[in-house]
Amino acid sequence: MRIGIDIGGTFTDFVLFDPASGRLHTFKRLSTPHDPAEAVLAGIGDQLPVIGDQLPVIGNQSPFTDHRSPITDNRSPITEIVHGSTVATNALLERKGARTAFVATAGFADILAIGRQNRSQLYDFMADRPAPLVPAELRLEVAERVDRRGQVLHGLDEAALAGLVEQLRRAGVQSAAICLLFSFANPAHEQQIGAALRQAGLLVSLSSEILPEFREYERASTTVINAYVSPVLDRYLGRLAEQWQGADFRIMQSNGGSISATQARREAVRSILSGPAGGVVGAYHAAQAAGFPRVLTFDMGGTSTDVALCDRGIQVTSEGEIGGLPVRIPVIDIHTVGAGGGSIAAVDLGGSLRVGPQSAGADPGPACYGRGGDLPTVTDANLVLGRLPAERFLGGQMALDAAASEAALARLAEAAGLEPAAGLSPAQTAALGVVQIANAHMERALRVISVARGHDPVDFALLSFGGAGGLHACDLARGLGVRTVIVPPGASTLSAFGMLVADVVKDYVQTVMLPGTVSFEELEELAGALAQRGLAEVAAEGVPAGRITLLPQVDLRYRGQAYELTVPLTADFAAAFHAEHQRAYGHSQPAAPLEIVNLRLRAVGAVARPVLPAAELGDADASAALLGLRFVVLAASLAHVPLYDGAALRPGHALPGPAIVVYQDTTVFLSSGDRAAVDRHFNLVIAVGSDLPLVE
Repeated sequence: MRIGIDIGGTFTDFVLFDPASGRLHTFKRLSTPHDPAEAVLAGIGDQLPVIGDQLPVIGNQSPFTDHRSPITDNRSPITEIVHGSTVATNALLERKGARTAFVATAGFADILAIGRQNRSQLYDFMADRPAPLVPAELRLEVAERVDRRGQVLHGLDEAALAGLVEQLRRAGVQSAAICLLFSFANPAHEQQIGAALRQAGLLVSLSSEILPEFREYERASTTVINAYVSPVLDRYLGRLAEQWQGADFRIMQSNGGSISATQARREAVRSILSGPAGGVVGAYHAAQAAGFPRVLTFDMGGTSTDVALCDRGIQVTSEGEIGGLPVRIPVIDIHTVGAGGGSIAAVDLGGSLRVGPQSAGADPGPACYGRGGDLPTVTDANLVLGRLPAERFLGGQMALDAAASEAALARLAEAAGLEPAAGLSPAQTAALGVVQIANAHMERALRVISVARGHDPVDFALLSFGGAGGLHACDLARGLGVRTVIVPPGASTLSAFGMLVADVVKDYVQTVMLPGTVSFEELEELAGALAQRGLAEVAAEGVPAGRITLLPQVDLRYRGQAYELTVPLTADFAAAFHAEHQRAYGHSQPAAPLEIVNLRLRAVGAVARPVLPAAELGDADASAALLGLRFVVLAASLAHVPLYDGAALRPGHALPGPAIVVYQDTTVFLSSGDRAAVDRHFNLVIAVGSDLPLVE
């Protein structure tokens, strides 16, 4: 069996796949921000035995009859764990990483402070740049120099290394980032320094191992981030690895693939956005199965919302930024905003209603969780509006306190001086405002990854997932002009599911800086070293050679340009670049000379993916799933709205809006004019205010 685990700000999600039966089992547990491993270990130890009672009996006993953690049990049927963690992300954002030193070529120690001249807030004269992760006293220099071709101009004084080691020891450094000038062309000096520091017991990150690519500041920043967060992730994963001996323990990367936990402990920067990446992978897999190759993915959890655009493929970029610091490793192109179910609503100093980015998280959580929180959140607003059935939250396993939500929103209405809308209470009026503001934040995020990049949202479907997504998806689609919304089964745990369908992926890059007249054969020969490394390292992850695919790429630009575009490395790579430049910027210059900047390779090891359940379409009558009627606040009025049991809906069932569809781990709200139907894969496909065909 295989299990995917995703830690969110509010809930930790689990998806268990049983290949023998083809069944998927999902469950959730409140996250434990003080110790993320606590929720992971408790969820596996407590919940898997319960699920085991529902699985087919193997021999004469259920696979989970022993209620100890089944992964530490020698008789455990679990063979693979894929985990997405926010531990490295939080350590970076909260500046709680290891005490880190930075070692640079003499004269370049201040590169972390200087950075680039561009400013994110162009017209704010008082804006401050994010402080470097390494303080000035720990930014050190060594006398050495290599030129751009890798030729040694000034040798490294090995005798000085002993003094460097002693200096770092006295400073109490835990980790060191080494980034020397032009080390991507000749890494020998970095390797010498790294060997000396490792021998002294320090954790070391070499830029020639993490990112052998030009652009000194970005390479240094990425290497420092890795050195800063790796000790934190190493401790966390080490604790889990002790508990999970005997299982293949893998970590989700930011690029949409997985790597071994051993590599992730050394190169934590590669999993800095692992949770959101798993969501995009799972969402695109579900969208393809449903027949929608062009989708906007919308992942609304308890703390934040992550959105991405997939245009017949998942978009990957190497120009990411976390906490204002550049990260040049390949990451799925995801945009995040601080709007989730737990986002706190408040009145600002000007008397205006605000929502987020502060979140109630899992502890204490929204007011309705009954864990000591008394601040109104988006979840409280949906509960007061009747769109979130209190008695069916998490399949009835977690009771919600509607009175606490009502009281919190009534206080908010009073603080904001809101006049009640006709027929609504002050709390309901405030709740409508909270939902509308949260929707505005999320709609703006969807426009950033679509309209702002030259894509018309009308050409895409919106795939909604995350625990809170279904309550807002149709309204967001309406605002964007999107005509189809898809809510897959298990939407709340789709990020964890994405980890189970993610291939083993390793990305490599090497700066070459060659004229565009270099032949394809020469480039192919230069890329041969990357290919050999990719084959060997993916095979070492346990992937058979027949399941490994190599995807060579090349970064090109017109001579004189500052940035480049990536195209496949084929015999007609130049023509491909001109076409991509035309698509991206609206013009190209086929007669202009080209410059070859980097060679890239993506090595993909295909995994055995779970097959999504499917059934033939049946009768459209969904009355068997009807649970009754309930009062719900629509745009500005109360209405008696049908409530459907999502688990009882079958392929072919159709239902008109307004309606509420409640699943075990998520709830979907349909407004007036929306129409929904269940497709072959049990997805709820919604036509938003249109007469489009729903399922075929």
